[in-house]
Amino acid sequence: MCGIVGYIGKRDVAPLLLEGLQRLEYRGYDSAGIALHTSGKAGGLKSAKAKGRVRDLEARLPKRFAGTTGIAHTRWATHGAPNDVNAHPHLDAEEQVAVVHNGIIDNAADLRAKLTAEGVAFLSDTDTEVLAHLIGRSQAPTLEEKVRDALRLVEGTYGIAVLHADFPDRIVVARNGSPVVLGIGEKEMFVSSDVAALVSHTRQVVTLDDGEMATLKADDYRTYTTEGSTTSAQPTTVEWEAESYDMGGHDTYMHKEITEQVDSVDRVLRGRIDDRFSTVHLGGLNLDAREARAVRRVKILGCGTSYHAGLIGAQMIEELARIPADAEPASEFRYRNPVVDPHTLYIAVSQSGETYDALAAVQELKRKGARVLGVVNVVGSAIARETDGGVYVHAGPEVCVVSTKCFTNTVVAFALLALHLGRIRDLSVADGKRIIAGLRKLPEQIAEILRDEEHIAKLAAEYANAKSMMFIGRVRGYPAALEASLKLKEISYIHAEAYPASELKHGPLALIEPAMPTVAIVPDDDLLEKNRAALEEIKARSGRILAVAHREQEKADHTIVVPKNEDELDPILMGIPLQLLAYHTALALGRDIDKPRNLAKSVTVE
Repeated sequence: MCGIVGYIGKRDVAPLLLEGLQRLEYRGYDSAGIALHTSGKAGGLKSAKAKGRVRDLEARLPKRFAGTTGIAHTRWATHGAPNDVNAHPHLDAEEQVAVVHNGIIDNAADLRAKLTAEGVAFLSDTDTEVLAHLIGRSQAPTLEEKVRDALRLVEGTYGIAVLHADFPDRIVVARNGSPVVLGIGEKEMFVSSDVAALVSHTRQVVTLDDGEMATLKADDYRTYTTEGSTTSAQPTTVEWEAESYDMGGHDTYMHKEITEQVDSVDRVLRGRIDDRFSTVHLGGLNLDAREARAVRRVKILGCGTSYHAGLIGAQMIEELARIPADAEPASEFRYRNPVVDPHTLYIAVSQSGETYDALAAVQELKRKGARVLGVVNVVGSAIARETDGGVYVHAGPEVCVVSTKCFTNTVVAFALLALHLGRIRDLSVADGKRIIAGLRKLPEQIAEILRDEEHIAKLAAEYANAKSMMFIGRVRGYPAALEASLKLKEISYIHAEAYPASELKHGPLALIEPAMPTVAIVPDDDLLEKNRAALEEIKARSGRILAVAHREQEKADHTIVVPKNEDELDPILMGIPLQLLAYHTALALGRDIDKPRNLAKSVTVE
């Protein structure tokens, strides 16, 4: 969830590390710090840390803070409050070791008690400081072995980078459940938890696997397991340029990414549609027609926005492929001792491909012999590597903490998968052509919705004073309501709840009053009159209604009209104006839209 950056080479390291941290600010954090090997005869390590933003750290750096090897970190608090002392890097008692760490050490309390009994004095409340002391107390002759000694004692997840005063020519890194990416330069090496910090310097990267370590020197690197066996990790080329991570003239990343959906949806469709057979090509599935026909059930696993995309995806698979399908939070699935059926196709959904709960569910399913596919955005991510196949959503880099274009692309990817499975089974050529025509209309229809932004912004200003809001929808509209509710909560901090419209009379109607607006998703489908009946119930109780519909709704106080597509694809378009509604509501309230409080972009801890 936090950010790691490291560099070894010939350049002045502090400016490079600060730049890298700034590129990782979108991930969410509460403090930042740097440690480096100092230049000069005295040598040794020097560090600086600060609560707050990277700019606060930059203002705190000593005047003489030079070196060519260093590590840096942005922290999202787990153990201990956000403050200067708990910020990373953490040093051992002799200040010979510096460690930055993403993840959680589950047995930190036991290790801390043991070290305290041995006379170690802890300065922070963090689990990471345990690692620094363990490495510092190891009697092994090399830094690699010192780190390995420490890791043998810890339980939990980690992505770490380590400096040692006695080994100024190297950085040692390790991964278990939290991303670590090496950047290969010209007589210089980089390390980060995210390629966003690397692409302005190199596009050649090596992604470590769980249980893998690496030693970085200025002119080379080597990878090996935590047990010491050599591995042969090879560089790959990052798809995106550094400019893809810039704001591109927009005031926020979120606004940029909402407007990018016209192009991103076109990108996920490009090269995949097969008009001859009214289907799509998804070569990465590694699932032939015989295997696809043998699937009896589909289970989709994701967290947050990815879970909501999975709910829509499950409905599409049921409707188009006629395979029973459902979605479940990955964080719950692996703790309820699920029955793993060999005839069930499991699909893990994650924007980053590194979401810890989803990755842990994948690993448990693989252990039990299940077939697991991935639907992810990041090429070469952990879930992409550990699954049997899958679909990349090709949304491009998404920097804002809250997901917009990646959610939309994920739902489109599920539409492609549902069409693919449906045409292998019993979906007719005519229906295949109908869905393909609908998919091709999506980019222009999204552009049409975006042209209505000024109207949506005015509506947002009218509803921004609400203390709580209700979102409702039926069947296809309900997952869209869930996602819209989440978006509003994430960036405006307005309390919001989503319910199936059919459930209003079973309790939630008690909340309806003029002060609590309802956002109703009302598509022109076979449930139109049922949805209108729900609007009647709300108006009878003096509730205010904002409808998202294909035509003006008489019972609504305001309506956002969106273009009509095929019934199965309508949820994709219904979500776009609600992203803009959340954005402009947060803007009206003066929120930090790209970095909402308490949240991080990529949740790589449990």
